[in-house]
Amino acid sequence: MYEFTGDEGDYLLTKTEGEELLKLTAVLSLNGKTETKEKEIEKHLCEDEERELLLLAYELLCKMCSFTPKWGILTGVRPSKLLMNKMLTCDEKEAYSWFRDTFKVSEEKAKLALSVAKTELTIIEKAGDNTFSLYISIPFCPSRCSYCSFVSHSIDSQKAKELVPDYVNKLLEELEFTAKKAKENNLTLTSVYWGGGTPTTLDENDLDRVLTKIEECFDLSTCVEYTVEAGRPDTVTKEKLQVLKNHNVGRISINPQTFSDSVLKEIGRRHSASLTEEKYLLAREIGFESINMDLIAGLPTDTLEGFKNSINKAVSLNPDNITVHTLALKTSSFIVTENESDSVTDESINQMLSYAQKVLTENGYHPYYMYRQSKSLGNLENVGWCKEGKECVYNILMMEECQSIFSVGAGAVTKLRKNDGSVIERIFNFKYPFEYISRFDLLLDKKMRMSSFFTE
Repeated sequence: MYEFTGDEGDYLLTKTEGEELLKLTAVLSLNGKTETKEKEIEKHLCEDEERELLLLAYELLCKMCSFTPKWGILTGVRPSKLLMNKMLTCDEKEAYSWFRDTFKVSEEKAKLALSVAKTELTIIEKAGDNTFSLYISIPFCPSRCSYCSFVSHSIDSQKAKELVPDYVNKLLEELEFTAKKAKENNLTLTSVYWGGGTPTTLDENDLDRVLTKIEECFDLSTCVEYTVEAGRPDTVTKEKLQVLKNHNVGRISINPQTFSDSVLKEIGRRHSASLTEEKYLLAREIGFESINMDLIAGLPTDTLEGFKNSINKAVSLNPDNITVHTLALKTSSFIVTENESDSVTDESINQMLSYAQKVLTENGYHPYYMYRQSKSLGNLENVGWCKEGKECVYNILMMEECQSIFSVGAGAVTKLRKNDGSVIERIFNFKYPFEYISRFDLLLDKKMRMSSFFTE
């Protein structure tokens, strides 16, 4: 027999061994109440005693808290990756049952993960051996949203404005360096993705310079997808969209986050819901055939009805992708540091995501990629939904770690992957634009690792 107690004596897990049986006992104390749960297992059927004990404690906690997590005992970022990998070794039904039962996942979320995994399996074929995707970081925004924890600088600041010219120049140098490393290793480009920040914070001349440099340095003939996030509608102009179109960018994001003007004001976004619609229609007029919209469930002062209205409005505009995020209360975000979170209940978040899933499915969207973040409300997920054939290839390849990602710019992370997936290494660029500029030579020294990784 052994016992394991918590530091504060609030739980006791006990295993008692008999000749043929193991008796497992969990005792938990919570809010002055103590509960006990027991389980007997035949010894030869128990492969992991510690796991069985912890599952017993989990089940007891669910009972005592009157709450069962939708994702069960899963804590990782990529739930669909577990299921997708299992589907490579057995049939779909067996993989689904294994995923649901092993990790105590609800039917609703297990079905969501299965739908995502099935789509991902059709896309990852695009990432053959010796391929990579390119990520470009533009860490500037017109203002910082209250929920944001990304390393981005408000372009309203004079200091930030003064950094842009030097930042773009260094970015061009890093693109040249990165292209040489790709050629040295005979790697083929699959997709290009600009993120941030808000890439369209750059003016049309700087956008053109970076786009031109990419065309000069990389062979784009094998590139199946080219995305630039134009997330903030207040940065979108006809001239910028035309520059993107002239350089064969095929996919953009114009992100409302919500279609409620009062919520937009609350989270620090200096644009109206109507401006989002206006810039979306402008992009369609210019000829963009793949447009994403982001929405966030659980924003401060938003309500279930308000979120439903945002989903309905987005669907009425008929974008090719709608990505539904669950608000994550990140430590460095304004709503956390200033105690402005005004969080909705877990039940409301569940209702928001369930409504989104219902309406999007009814309107011809299907889930194609998914991830989870720490500190998300309700411990729930972010899901990318799309029309048939409009899956974002980069999102899947990056999230499921199917190929190398060569990343440039401040805060960017290069991911080096062996063809068989047995080894993955990361190279972290300096976080802040001023640091990226001032320590650029040191950064290139670190990235020399790109030369040797693929030949070892």
